[in-house]
Amino acid sequence: MKNVLFLCLGNTCRSPMAAGILNKKVKEKDIRIKADSAGFESFHIGDPPDKRAIDTMKKFGIDISNHRARLFSQKDFDNFDLIYVMDHKSYNEARYFKRDENDAEKVYFMMDLLEPGKRKSVPDPYLSDEEECEVVYNIMDKACDKLIDNLSKEKIKE
Repeated sequence: MKNVLFLCLGNTCRSPMAAGILNKKVKEKDIRIKADSAGFESFHIGDPPDKRAIDTMKKFGIDISNHRARLFSQKDFDNFDLIYVMDHKSYNEARYFKRDENDAEKVYFMMDLLEPGKRKSVPDPYLSDEEECEVVYNIMDKACDKLIDNLSKEKIKE
């Protein structure tokens, strides 16, 4: 089983959306991958995802309303095989917490799945409207397909 962690600033929009998408896709395909999400800012700890993110995900048959925001910790390097960040700040924060190069080698940009080596950020819909959440959903949907493709080549299917 592969464990994948998605990281963004507050853990209320992008990262729980990505985890929800990936968990739905792998369940449908019976692939052994488990996804979770975390963030770096403490102002949303214990909060559910942003309502716009919840509503957008419901449109696509995914319920993320039970997710609660949590902070990233060094233990996450032990619990997850891959860590995908949504932006440069999250990348820098994750690498700040690394204990060694093995930890550092687990951290990737989510957008690099779609545009390898570009180190682009996934747009943050937090200060936007529900339409921007749908844009982010579409990006994540494609990126999760690519991630599954990549991991399936490693023979993680039961």
